[in-house]
Amino acid sequence: MPETTTLEQTVRTQLADSARTIEATIARSGVIAAMGESLIAAYKAGNKIMSFGNGGSACDAQNFADELVGRYERNRPGLPALSLTVNTSDLTSIANDFGYDEVFARQLKAHAKPGDIAVAISTSGNSANVLKAVEAARELGLTVFGFTGETGGKLKGLCDHCLCVPSKVVGRIQEVHITAIQILCGLVEDALFPDAPKAH
Repeated sequence: MPETTTLEQTVRTQLADSARTIEATIARSGVIAAMGESLIAAYKAGNKIMSFGNGGSACDAQNFADELVGRYERNRPGLPALSLTVNTSDLTSIANDFGYDEVFARQLKAHAKPGDIAVAISTSGNSANVLKAVEAARELGLTVFGFTGETGGKLKGLCDHCLCVPSKVVGRIQEVHITAIQILCGLVEDALFPDAPKAH
C-alpha cells in the first residue's frame, strides 16, 4: 500500500476538522430551524430577503439569493431575494460618496420594507459595513439573521436569530455558513412548494 503523502495527510486533517465543525454545529440546529420558520412566514406574507457580506461572505450572500430567485432543488416560481453585494454601480458610488461602511445600509434603506429579512454574514461578527446595515435593518423593522463565528462578535447581539459556528477558523466557519444556507433553501422549498417536482 502506498505511503500517505504529506499533502494527503494535510487534506485528511482538514476534512476531519471540517467534519468535527459540522458535527458540533448540530447542537445549534434549533437556530437554523428558527430561521427557516421566519423565512417561510416572511414569504407567505409577501416579503423578501436581502443578504450581504464581504469577501467569501459576499459569495455566500449571492448564493443565498441565487438559490431563492432561481431554484434549489425544485422547479417552482422564483422567490424575491436580493444580494446587496453584486451591483457594482451602487457599491462604488455609495463607497465613493458616503464611505464603504455605508454600502449595505444605504441599499437596505432604499429597498427594504417592514417584514423583510436582512441576512448579515460576517465570520468575525465585527465587519463595520455589516454592523451598519444591521443597525439600519433594525430601524426599518426588518427581521435580522446573523451568520458568524464562534464568539458572534458585535453582530450576535443585534440579530433576531444568529448562527455562531463553533470555530475560530475562517474556512470552517464559511463551510458551515454555506451548509446552513443550503438547508434553509430546502426548508423553504419544501414548505412553500411541496408538490413542485425535483429538478434533478
